[in-house]
Amino acid sequence: MGHPRKTTMMSVTVSDWIVKDGASDEPRFAISIAAARCGVRIGTLRRYEEWGLLEPVRSGQRRLYSEADIEHVLRIRRLVDDLGVNLAGVAAVLHLRHQVIALQREMEMLRDQNIR
Repeated sequence: MGHPRKTTMMSVTVSDWIVKDGASDEPRFAISIAAARCGVRIGTLRRYEEWGLLEPVRSGQRRLYSEADIEHVLRIRRLVDDLGVNLAGVAAVLHLRHQVIALQREMEMLRDQNIR
């Protein structure tokens, strides 16, 4: 017999899908600092980059991460740790999230045009 699987319930809120301008896109953290702030190993950030889940700015051989990158890693961690989603699933979820964000922005633009 196997071990009983632990199920964890994670609530997904509207704020997980709506993006407001907040976190800075300015690349300023070395990979070691970004990993420490996210609570992951450096290899984890490299693996996310290999999977196309994360695109840090390159300065020569150095990777530089922004506050937005750190928030993005934390979102990935929630999907992996809390929901048990594998990296392929994370890529699909994030792709859908980007589509939702693009549609939200398009709706806002159309609303603005209709108001005028």
